Amino acid sequence: MEVVQVLHMKGGLGDTSYANNSFVQRKVISMTKPIIEEAITELYIEMVPKCMCIVDLGCSSGPNTFFVTSELVKTVEELRRKIGHQQSPEFHICLNDLPGNDFNSIFQSLLPDFQAELRREMGPELGNFFVSGVPGSFYGRLLPSKSVHFIHSSYSLMWLSKVPEGVEMNKSNIYVASNSPQNVINAYYDQFQRDFSTFLKCRSKEVVADGKMVLTILGRKSDVTSIKDSGYIWELMAIALQEMVYEGLIEEEKLHSFHIPQYTPSAKEVAILVEKEGSFTINRLEVSEITWAACGENFCSSDSSQSGADGYNVARCMRSVAEPLLVEHFGDAVIDRLFNKYEAILCDRMSKEDTKFINVSVCMTCMKE
Repeated sequence: MEVVQVLHMKGGLGDTSYANNSFVQRKVISMTKPIIEEAITELYIEMVPKCMCIVDLGCSSGPNTFFVTSELVKTVEELRRKIGHQQSPEFHICLNDLPGNDFNSIFQSLLPDFQAELRREMGPELGNFFVSGVPGSFYGRLLPSKSVHFIHSSYSLMWLSKVPEGVEMNKSNIYVASNSPQNVINAYYDQFQRDFSTFLKCRSKEVVADGKMVLTILGRKSDVTSIKDSGYIWELMAIALQEMVYEGLIEEEKLHSFHIPQYTPSAKEVAILVEKEGSFTINRLEVSEITWAACGENFCSSDSSQSGADGYNVARCMRSVAEPLLVEHFGDAVIDRLFNKYEAILCDRMSKEDTKFINVSVCMTCMKE
């Protein structure tokens, strides 16, 4: 499986599309808003660029696509007026994702609304803004040297460039699980280490000196890789897949050869790799958490009696993320049955357990060469 070809969120506007099931991602972005605003404020005050290039890596397609960039433009424009600078900068917004992303929906449906809303809210003084699609892997170069002022990425960098080598012994586990052999855990970390280091090196070539980068990665609290907050949600999906093997709906060898190309790092692991690569300095490094139930649009953290609805929402969220990978490996015919089983498992576990996503957020400054 070539990850770059098949990894993308489920496109379109259907019931199980990413566009209609990305509520938890939006809430995570909202949680990190203070970090983002602090970084862009510091950058603008120090540089006052005439044209500001803002890049969103792993933009996907849906209501979240312009969520961050819109807030960044508004923050800069409000700051400009407060300081008293006469001219608004121009904005070049670059939206990056892998080639399979639904870029057509972005530019046909989402972009006109984004432009109109910004103009309406900020008025005629707002500078020109230009939006570009940049399809490609962020584990390679994407943009010209020293052309970028600000990079944002949320819930993207846990995805690896490929399935790690040496994970064949992780049979029936589609990711790192409580019973995964140590060599499998090491293989996942080694691949993340290579990928993240390559990512930092590529971005250091593209970002101007003193430019900013804010990343939020699905991660874990502990430095121990196989604990529950590392990959429990995939472990439950593996149970659903195993049930389908027992029922003869999926071949056992198919399950044994399926591996999620993902790694959820700890804050310590991120910090070590940033320091080792040497192109960026860390300004802020924080860990936060959000309950799985936040996958629902009308989630209320004080309501603990909705495990059935919560399981349904989490299953839809995970389907919008994982379906392209699953279809590529198992075929389309088993998908509905799989997620019905997965939903039942989620409902059961969420009614009994405290289930949360862990987020690692880091703000960095690009060092002068």
